[in-house]
Amino acid sequence: MSPEILRLIWEATLDTLWMVAVSASLATLMGLPLGVFLATSGRGELFAAPLVNKALGFVVNATRSTPFIILVVAIIPFTRLLVGTSIGTKAAIVPLTIAATPFIARLIEGAIREVDQGLVEAARAMGATPLQIVRKVLVPEALPAIVLSLTLAVVSLLGFSAMVGAVGGGGLGDLGIRYGYQRFMPDVMAVVVVVLIVLVQLVQSTGDHLSRRLNKRLRHG
Repeated sequence: MSPEILRLIWEATLDTLWMVAVSASLATLMGLPLGVFLATSGRGELFAAPLVNKALGFVVNATRSTPFIILVVAIIPFTRLLVGTSIGTKAAIVPLTIAATPFIARLIEGAIREVDQGLVEAARAMGATPLQIVRKVLVPEALPAIVLSLTLAVVSLLGFSAMVGAVGGGGLGDLGIRYGYQRFMPDVMAVVVVVLIVLVQLVQSTGDHLSRRLNKRLRHG
Protein backbone atom coordinates (compact mmCIF):
# COMPACT_ATOMS: atom_id res chain seq x y z
CA MET A 1 0.00 0.00 0.00
CA SER A 2 1.49 3.33 -1.10
CA PRO A 3 2.36 6.17 1.31
CA GLU A 4 -0.26 8.31 -0.45
CA ILE A 5 -3.04 5.79 0.34
CA LEU A 6 -1.86 5.49 3.94
CA ARG A 7 -1.99 9.28 4.24
CA LEU A 8 -5.55 9.27 2.87
CA ILE A 9 -6.58 6.59 5.36
CA TRP A 10 -5.10 8.60 8.23
CA GLU A 11 -6.85 11.80 7.12
CA ALA A 12 -10.15 9.94 6.62
CA THR A 13 -9.84 8.48 10.13
CA LEU A 14 -9.34 11.96 11.60
CA ASP A 15 -12.33 13.24 9.61
CA THR A 16 -14.48 10.41 10.94
CA LEU A 17 -13.38 11.07 14.52
CA TRP A 18 -14.13 14.77 14.08
CA MET A 19 -17.60 14.13 12.62
CA VAL A 20 -18.52 11.67 15.35
CA ALA A 21 -17.13 13.80 18.20
CA VAL A 22 -18.95 16.97 17.13
CA SER A 23 -22.25 15.28 16.26
CA ALA A 24 -22.18 13.17 19.46
CA SER A 25 -21.54 16.30 21.55
CA LEU A 26 -24.34 18.29 19.89
CA ALA A 27 -26.77 15.36 20.01
CA THR A 28 -26.02 14.80 23.70
CA LEU A 29 -26.59 18.48 24.50
CA MET A 30 -30.05 18.22 22.92
CA GLY A 31 -30.89 14.57 23.56
CA LEU A 32 -30.02 14.48 27.28
CA PRO A 33 -32.55 17.11 28.45
CA LEU A 34 -35.08 15.80 25.94
CA GLY A 35 -34.71 12.27 27.29
CA VAL A 36 -35.02 13.47 30.89
CA PHE A 37 -38.17 15.42 29.99
CA LEU A 38 -39.70 12.43 28.18
CA ALA A 39 -39.04 10.29 31.27
CA THR A 40 -40.56 12.79 33.72
CA SER A 41 -43.43 14.48 31.87
CA GLY A 42 -46.04 11.73 31.73
CA ARG A 43 -49.30 11.90 33.64
CA GLY A 44 -48.65 12.23 37.38
CA GLU A 45 -44.86 12.54 36.97
CA LEU A 46 -42.46 15.30 38.06
CA PHE A 47 -43.10 17.67 35.14
CA ALA A 48 -46.54 16.37 34.20
CA ALA A 49 -47.35 17.52 30.66
CA PRO A 50 -48.89 14.49 28.94
CA LEU A 51 -49.87 16.29 25.73
CA VAL A 52 -46.39 17.76 25.23
CA ASN A 53 -44.92 14.37 26.11
CA LYS A 54 -46.99 12.66 23.44
CA ALA A 55 -46.20 15.31 20.82
CA LEU A 56 -42.45 15.14 21.49
CA GLY A 57 -42.61 11.34 21.58
CA PHE A 58 -44.25 11.34 18.14
CA VAL A 59 -41.54 13.60 16.68
CA VAL A 60 -38.79 11.47 18.24
CA ASN A 61 -40.32 8.25 16.92
CA ALA A 62 -40.86 9.72 13.45
CA THR A 63 -37.22 10.83 13.21
CA ARG A 64 -35.92 7.52 14.54
CA SER A 65 -38.02 5.51 12.09
CA THR A 66 -36.62 7.36 9.05
CA PRO A 67 -33.77 5.35 7.45
CA PHE A 68 -30.56 7.33 7.87
CA ILE A 69 -29.58 7.45 4.21
CA ILE A 70 -33.05 8.82 3.33
CA LEU A 71 -32.77 11.39 6.13
CA VAL A 72 -29.39 12.55 4.75
CA VAL A 73 -30.87 13.14 1.29
CA ALA A 74 -34.16 14.61 2.56
CA ILE A 75 -32.50 17.36 4.60
CA ILE A 76 -29.91 18.39 1.98
CA PRO A 77 -31.59 21.83 1.53
CA PHE A 78 -31.54 22.36 5.32
CA THR A 79 -27.91 21.20 5.54
CA ARG A 80 -26.93 23.57 2.73
CA LEU A 81 -28.79 26.42 4.44
CA LEU A 82 -27.08 25.70 7.76
CA VAL A 83 -23.45 25.12 6.73
CA GLY A 84 -23.35 26.37 3.13
CA THR A 85 -22.68 22.99 1.52
CA SER A 86 -24.16 19.49 1.31
CA ILE A 87 -20.89 17.56 0.95
CA GLY A 88 -17.87 17.05 3.18
CA THR A 89 -17.44 16.46 6.88
CA LYS A 90 -18.98 19.77 7.94
CA ALA A 91 -22.18 18.94 6.08
CA ALA A 92 -22.23 15.36 7.40
CA ILE A 93 -22.40 16.61 10.99
CA VAL A 94 -25.93 17.97 10.41
CA PRO A 95 -27.72 14.69 9.56
CA LEU A 96 -25.57 12.79 12.04
CA THR A 97 -26.69 15.14 14.83
CA ILE A 98 -30.34 15.04 13.76
CA ALA A 99 -30.30 11.24 13.62
CA ALA A 100 -28.48 10.81 16.95
CA THR A 101 -30.54 13.27 19.02
CA PRO A 102 -33.81 11.26 19.20
CA PHE A 103 -31.82 8.03 19.56
CA ILE A 104 -29.98 9.42 22.58
CA ALA A 105 -33.22 10.88 23.97
CA ARG A 106 -34.92 7.47 24.00
CA LEU A 107 -31.86 5.81 25.54
CA ILE A 108 -31.68 8.46 28.27
CA GLU A 109 -35.42 8.13 28.88
CA GLY A 110 -34.99 4.39 29.40
CA ALA A 111 -32.04 4.92 31.76
CA ILE A 112 -33.98 7.45 33.86
CA ARG A 113 -37.04 5.21 34.07
CA GLU A 114 -34.87 2.41 35.49
CA VAL A 115 -34.13 4.46 38.63
CA ASP A 116 -35.93 3.18 41.73
CA GLN A 117 -39.08 5.29 42.17
CA GLY A 118 -38.71 4.87 45.93
CA LEU A 119 -35.76 7.26 45.80
CA VAL A 120 -37.89 9.82 43.98
CA GLU A 121 -40.70 9.51 46.52
CA ALA A 122 -38.20 9.86 49.38
CA ALA A 123 -36.77 13.04 47.85
CA ARG A 124 -40.29 14.40 47.38
CA ALA A 125 -41.12 13.65 51.00
CA MET A 126 -38.08 15.66 52.07
CA GLY A 127 -39.35 18.66 50.10
CA ALA A 128 -37.05 18.50 47.09
CA THR A 129 -38.23 20.36 44.00
CA PRO A 130 -38.63 18.50 40.68
CA LEU A 131 -35.42 20.07 39.34
CA GLN A 132 -33.52 19.05 42.48
CA ILE A 133 -34.83 15.49 42.14
CA VAL A 134 -33.59 15.36 38.54
CA ARG A 135 -30.17 16.83 39.41
CA LYS A 136 -29.52 15.05 42.69
CA VAL A 137 -31.40 11.76 42.34
CA LEU A 138 -32.39 10.73 38.83
CA VAL A 139 -29.31 11.73 36.83
CA PRO A 140 -26.69 10.57 39.40
CA GLU A 141 -28.46 7.23 39.92
CA ALA A 142 -28.87 6.68 36.19
CA LEU A 143 -25.32 7.79 35.33
CA PRO A 144 -23.84 4.30 34.68
CA ALA A 145 -26.74 3.49 32.35
CA ILE A 146 -26.45 6.93 30.71
CA VAL A 147 -22.76 6.33 29.99
CA LEU A 148 -23.60 2.98 28.38
CA SER A 149 -26.36 4.68 26.38
CA LEU A 150 -24.02 7.37 25.10
CA THR A 151 -21.45 4.68 24.27
CA LEU A 152 -24.05 2.89 22.16
CA ALA A 153 -24.93 6.18 20.48
CA VAL A 154 -21.28 6.88 19.57
CA VAL A 155 -20.88 3.35 18.18
CA SER A 156 -24.00 3.90 16.06
CA LEU A 157 -22.63 7.25 14.89
CA LEU A 158 -19.46 5.54 13.70
CA GLY A 159 -21.63 3.32 11.51
CA PHE A 160 -23.71 6.27 10.33
CA SER A 161 -20.55 8.26 9.53
CA ALA A 162 -19.42 5.46 7.22
CA MET A 163 -22.86 5.42 5.59
CA VAL A 164 -22.87 9.16 4.96
CA GLY A 165 -19.74 8.62 2.85
CA ALA A 166 -22.07 7.25 0.17
CA VAL A 167 -23.30 10.80 -0.48
CA GLY A 168 -19.96 12.58 -0.25
CA GLY A 169 -19.84 13.02 3.49
CA GLY A 170 -16.12 12.42 3.77
CA GLY A 171 -14.36 10.21 6.30
CA LEU A 172 -13.68 6.48 6.14
CA GLY A 173 -16.95 5.62 4.40
CA ASP A 174 -16.22 8.04 1.57
CA LEU A 175 -12.68 6.67 1.21
CA GLY A 176 -13.91 3.08 1.17
CA ILE A 177 -16.45 3.83 -1.56
CA ARG A 178 -14.18 5.98 -3.75
CA TYR A 179 -11.10 3.75 -3.57
CA GLY A 180 -12.22 0.37 -2.30
CA TYR A 181 -15.34 0.11 -4.47
CA GLN A 182 -15.13 2.53 -7.40
CA ARG A 183 -11.40 2.01 -8.05
CA PHE A 184 -11.42 -1.72 -7.24
CA MET A 185 -8.90 -1.54 -4.39
CA PRO A 186 -10.08 -4.22 -1.94
CA ASP A 187 -7.04 -3.66 0.30
CA VAL A 188 -8.24 -0.10 0.99
CA MET A 189 -11.75 -1.37 1.76
CA ALA A 190 -10.30 -3.99 4.12
CA VAL A 191 -8.23 -1.37 5.99
CA VAL A 192 -11.28 0.91 6.30
CA VAL A 193 -13.30 -1.94 7.81
CA VAL A 194 -10.49 -2.84 10.23
CA VAL A 195 -10.08 0.79 11.35
CA LEU A 196 -13.83 1.10 11.97
CA ILE A 197 -13.83 -2.14 13.98
CA VAL A 198 -10.90 -0.90 16.08
CA LEU A 199 -12.65 2.44 16.72
CA VAL A 200 -15.85 0.68 17.77
CA GLN A 201 -13.93 -1.61 20.13
CA LEU A 202 -12.09 1.34 21.69
CA VAL A 203 -15.30 3.31 22.22
CA GLN A 204 -17.18 0.30 23.63
CA SER A 205 -14.35 -0.70 25.97
CA THR A 206 -13.96 2.88 27.26
CA GLY A 207 -17.71 3.23 27.84
CA ASP A 208 -17.95 -0.13 29.63
CA HIS A 209 -14.99 0.78 31.85
CA LEU A 210 -16.44 4.17 32.81
CA SER A 211 -19.85 2.66 33.50
CA ARG A 212 -18.37 -0.01 35.79
CA ARG A 213 -16.38 2.59 37.72
CA LEU A 214 -19.44 4.80 38.19
CA ASN A 215 -21.48 1.80 39.28
CA LYS A 216 -18.91 0.86 41.92
CA ARG A 217 -18.77 4.45 43.16
CA LEU A 218 -22.56 4.55 43.53
CA ARG A 219 -22.62 1.27 45.44
CA HIS A 220 -19.82 2.25 47.80
CA GLY A 221 -21.07 5.81 48.12
